Amino acid sequence: MLVTITLCVTFLVIVNFLLLKFSCNKTPKQTKVNKMPVIIRSEISLDQEQALAPTGS
Repeated sequence: MLVTITLCVTFLVIVNFLLLKFSCNKTPKQTKVNKMPVIIRSEISLDQEQALAPTGS
């Protein structure tokens, strides 16, 4: 009986390693990397003045 349990556990461990080896999700490697920066908003104005709100103190 001990031999049967040992064989079953060994078989399950081997099946587990085989599933781990062959079922991994492989992501494709990107070969082309875009080095240019992406400009989201190109208009920047530095002349904006913000009025301060009265605090009452």
